[in-house]
Amino acid sequence: MSADFTSKFQTLIEILEYSSEKFKDRPLFGVKRDDSWAWMTYGAFREEVDRVRTGLAGLGISKGDTVAIISDNRPEWAIAAYGAYGLGAKVVPMYEAQHDDEWHYILGDTGTKVAFVASEEILGRVRAFADELPDLDEIIAFDGDGDGDGDGLAFASLGANSTTVPLADVDPEDIAGFVYTSGTTGKPKGVLLSHTNLAYNVSAITDVFPLNPDDRTLSFLPWAHAFGQTVELHTIYSLGMSTAFAESTSKIVANLSEVNPTMLVSVPRIFSRIYDGLQKHMEAEGGLTKTMFDAAVANAYKKQQLDGEGKSSWWVDAQHALFDRVVLSKVRARFGGNLKYAISGGAAIPMEVARFIDALGIKVYEGYGLSETSPIATANWPGSRMLGSVGKAIPGVRVEIDDAASADPRDGEIIVHGHNVMHGYHNLPEKTAEVMTEDGGFRTGDLGRLDNDGFLYVTGRVKEQYKLANGKYVVPTIIEEHLSLSPYIANSMVYGDGRPYNVALIVPEFDAVAEWAQARGIDREPDELVHDPRLLELIGAEIAKHTASLPKYESIREFALLREDFTTDNGMLTPTLKLRRNRVWDKFGDDVENLYA
Repeated sequence: MSADFTSKFQTLIEILEYSSEKFKDRPLFGVKRDDSWAWMTYGAFREEVDRVRTGLAGLGISKGDTVAIISDNRPEWAIAAYGAYGLGAKVVPMYEAQHDDEWHYILGDTGTKVAFVASEEILGRVRAFADELPDLDEIIAFDGDGDGDGDGLAFASLGANSTTVPLADVDPEDIAGFVYTSGTTGKPKGVLLSHTNLAYNVSAITDVFPLNPDDRTLSFLPWAHAFGQTVELHTIYSLGMSTAFAESTSKIVANLSEVNPTMLVSVPRIFSRIYDGLQKHMEAEGGLTKTMFDAAVANAYKKQQLDGEGKSSWWVDAQHALFDRVVLSKVRARFGGNLKYAISGGAAIPMEVARFIDALGIKVYEGYGLSETSPIATANWPGSRMLGSVGKAIPGVRVEIDDAASADPRDGEIIVHGHNVMHGYHNLPEKTAEVMTEDGGFRTGDLGRLDNDGFLYVTGRVKEQYKLANGKYVVPTIIEEHLSLSPYIANSMVYGDGRPYNVALIVPEFDAVAEWAQARGIDREPDELVHDPRLLELIGAEIAKHTASLPKYESIREFALLREDFTTDNGMLTPTLKLRRNRVWDKFGDDVENLYA
C-alpha cells in the first residue's frame, strides 16, 4: 500500500454516518412510478436503514452473521445492505436472473440467516429449498405484505415501532460481505471483502475523480456485481450524489432524457448499443443531417489526435466549437443533455466505441479491476487519461506485470497489490493460495502490459489465449470485441486452439437482420435464414470489415451462424455477461469441428 495515500473512510459505517448527516436533505434514489420520478432523500434513507437494522437485530442478526439479498437494484437493496452493515453483519448479494441452484449453493455456502428477496415469486422459489438450509431463519420480500403464501415478514414493517438499535463497533478489517464470482467454469467462488477493501476503494476513487453532489447517474449495472456496487452505491453515496433506477435496459435512453444524469456507469456492451443505435439513426436520417454528423465526428477525431500528441489547431478547434453547438449538443440532448462522463469497466471497451462516444463530447474514462480487487485497481481520470488503456493504478494500489506467466513476449499476467486486494475465497484456502503471491499480491489471470507512463493495457485472459498451429498467439476476446461492433452480430465465440486458422460461431442480431431481409424481399424464418447464402455473404463482409485492422493471423477464415443466442438463461453467459466458452463448446462443439472439416 502506498505510504502517501490516506483514506478518507475506514469503514462503510463511516460513509453512512458522514453522508446521511452532511447531505440529509438532498435527493439520493429516484424511482419512476406512474410516469413520474419520486426521490428519496439521504435523511429518509438513514431513517429506513436504522429501522431495518433494528428489525434485523430483533431477528437475532449480530456481528459476523450473513444476510443475503436476491434483487435487482432498488432503494430497498441499499437499505437492507446498510442495515446489515450497521450490525457488523456480512452481506451477500445475488442476481434475480440467477438460477435457483446457484441461490441454493450460495445461501448454503455462506450460512445465510436472513435473506431479502425482490418479490413474493422469488420468496416462493427460495422457500421451496429452504428446508435444506439449516441456517436460514427468515426470508423477507421487498414487495408484498409478507403473508401472501407463508408466514414471512413484511419488509415495510420490519423494525417499526421498536427502539432503534445503535450502530455496531465495526473494525476496518471485519468482512463486510461476499461477492460471488460468476464462474465461467465450475461453481462460483465467494470473494471476501472487508470494510477496508471497500471504504479505501471508495476513498481512492474520489481522491482522483472530481465529482460533487450535483452529479447524478442512471443505475442499471447490478449491485450484485462488484463494479456496480462499489462505484454506483458506496461511492455515489459517499459524495452526496443522486441515482435514478432505470426501468429496464431497453428504456435506458428514454430514462436518460428524463433524469438528465451527468455520469453513465456501464459495461462496454451498453456503450456499444448506444454506438450502434446512433449509427443506425443517422443512416436512417440521411441527407444533410448525416453529412453534418459525419463531419462533426470526423473533426472531433482530428481534435482527439492532436490532443493526444500535445498539439492544437485553431481551425480544428473553431470547427469543433461550431459543430458542438450545432450538431453534437443535439445528439447529447438525446441522453438528457447533461451527460459529461462515461465510466466503463467490467471488460475492455472497443476502441472505436470509446473514440466515438468521446467525440460526442462525453468523456470516456475506462477502468480495470475484478471482484477480488474490490474492484477498482486502475482507472483513467481527468488529467490522466489515455484512450485504449484502462488507466493508472489508483492511490494506494500498485500494479506489476509477470512476464513469466505468458508465453507471448508482448505481455504478462497482471498482479495487483494494495488495500483493495481481497481477504481470500470463502472456505477455499487452496484456491486462495493459487492466486496470491508471497508478498500479498493478487494474480488476476488477465494479460496486460504497462507503458512508460504507467498506463495499463489489458490484452486478454491467461487461460483464454491459445496458440495457432503456426505458433502465433491469439486472444479471442479481442477479436470478439471487434465483431461486436457490427450491427448485424449479437454475440460470437472465436476458436482456433492448435488449429491452422481461427473460426467463429456467430449469433446474428436478428432485429437488424430482419430489417435487412425485409428490404430485400427475403421472407424466411430465422431457422432458415441462418443458412441463407445471402445472409452468410452479409455476415462474412461484416466480419472482414470489423477485423480488417487486426493482424492477418487473427482473421476469421470460416464461420457458422447460430439460431440460439448466448444468454444467462441457457448458461452460456455469466450474470456479468462474460462468455462461458466451455458451455458454448458443449452445445456447439460439433459446429466448430465442421468448420475445419
